[in-house]
Amino acid sequence: MKIRRLSEGTVNRIAAGEVVERPASAVKELVENALDAGARRIDVAASGGGCGLVLVEDDGEGMEADDLALAVERHATSKLTDDLSHITTMGFRGEALPSIGAVARLSIVSRTAQGEAHEVRVQAGRIDGPMPAGFRAAGQSGTRVEVRELFFATPARLKFLKSVRSEDLATLDTVKRLAMARPDVAFALTLDGRRILDLAAEADLFEGRLQRLARLMGREFSDNAVPVDALREGVRLRGFAGVPTYNRANAQMQFLFVNGRPVRDKLLVGAVRGAYADFLARDRHPALALFLDCDPAFVDVNVHPAKTEVRFRDPGLVRGLIVFALKQALHAAGHKASTTVAGDALEALRPHAGFTPSPEWGGPNARSTFGEGSGYPAAFEAARDFQAPLLTGHPLAARVEVADTASSSPLGAARAQLHETYIVAQTADGIVIVDQHAAHERLTYERMKKAMAEGGIARQPLLVPEVVDLDPAEVERIVARSGELAELGLVVEAFGHDAVLVRETPAMLGQMDLKGLLRDLADDIAESGAALSLKERLEEVAGTLACHTSVRAGRRLTADEMNALLREMEATPHSGQCNHGRPTYVELKLSDIERLFGRR
Repeated sequence: MKIRRLSEGTVNRIAAGEVVERPASAVKELVENALDAGARRIDVAASGGGCGLVLVEDDGEGMEADDLALAVERHATSKLTDDLSHITTMGFRGEALPSIGAVARLSIVSRTAQGEAHEVRVQAGRIDGPMPAGFRAAGQSGTRVEVRELFFATPARLKFLKSVRSEDLATLDTVKRLAMARPDVAFALTLDGRRILDLAAEADLFEGRLQRLARLMGREFSDNAVPVDALREGVRLRGFAGVPTYNRANAQMQFLFVNGRPVRDKLLVGAVRGAYADFLARDRHPALALFLDCDPAFVDVNVHPAKTEVRFRDPGLVRGLIVFALKQALHAAGHKASTTVAGDALEALRPHAGFTPSPEWGGPNARSTFGEGSGYPAAFEAARDFQAPLLTGHPLAARVEVADTASSSPLGAARAQLHETYIVAQTADGIVIVDQHAAHERLTYERMKKAMAEGGIARQPLLVPEVVDLDPAEVERIVARSGELAELGLVVEAFGHDAVLVRETPAMLGQMDLKGLLRDLADDIAESGAALSLKERLEEVAGTLACHTSVRAGRRLTADEMNALLREMEATPHSGQCNHGRPTYVELKLSDIERLFGRR
């Protein structure tokens, strides 16, 4: 078969398949063009899942007739010189408009503040115009782009699209991500005539960012997010991260923006997993939005046709910055737990329709579960009678003076112990219920972590060093991180090109499958640039030890011991959740309790 040149129309349709994968891809490209044009408001509309119509209108600087004609030609752009190492705009390839015009019926109307409005039309690659058009009043600039019958020129592509609802959701997700990146720009989204989003521009970029995130990620996120702000070697990371007890079953609520560009990067997944490893089970995921700003030369955005992936010049620096910043933010949150914990508790306590109190409830013969009478003093007296001591020499064994009135401390003063498992404390404006085992487990675990950090991880030298056969690429990754592994107690060295020699292992792990561990480590390093498997195994062992050495459920505590536990929780970061991300306490405000009883 002889080699021949493809026709221009075929070339354009092939290129369009890379850039315009689905209607949401067209929306993304058109909105990015509007942002590059300096728009302060962007209106997006779609119908039929985006296959019938995609409309994007902005109030940017607009285009003159000559520029409008060039805009629909391939690789014609105003955003790029020949220097690909310093890209500062959202778009830069000059492919979006001609790609859309190659597979759809495209119409662009634009005017500058000083010029007249003009229109250009493109149908399956055929260009018509530019021609005069009526668009906006004199002095008002902007651009209106209509895309009709997307993929009519490539009908095979239509077979691979999902349902109208799925395509609408993809468009909504695209607009949301772009709106998160630019809170200073107003956005509106209309789907099949129904207004889905209407976001006003925020005045302040950083403070307004949380308000914009609250609109898009939910008010609960803003109520349970802590600020993130860190700088390292010219790379700045800002944003907001949810406390561990505000978590999700998947990573859909994790967003990363690089120089204002929404990206999906495996580096984020690994870094977030590493930062939250102490606080969440592996099947739970935090919610966060992180904004990374750096020199454009530090990041390559030209690695994917859709520009959704980036490559950093120093990925290790970025990953380290993300992990450090998140851990610092979570540490600053102290013992804070998610506000949704209290909401869930109140919902569970709320009387249901058809509920009839048992005869034992209320009345002169009713018996309090706290002892004789119904007031808290009896419960307090009962708590004072508990004599079971805590572990000998344990910090909680210290006696604490307890007042009969509500404590001014955040977690209040202990009033009772329920079912020898839960501590009930009275605060200045409500009550706190503490899971004594979960809370003490977290405290013990934090002390063990501190001891490990200060004294290092004990190593166990192998009597006979073990040779582990691996793939040459795995050997290279393991040896490159041998210094980090040694800090974690695993001492390895290269043994030829397809094996490593293990000389020492972490003592606390005991006997282990070294080959399986090293392969997991090689996979972790390839995916996220860090030896997460070993860290997680060490943390898992520490967590298990903390669990077995902590105050158990069913253990009676004295009032002094309960209050000592509360005070230590207040002084210990991350004590609001156990090692698996579950809350260690629930706080109910007095006003909420009064609503339960119809007092408000």
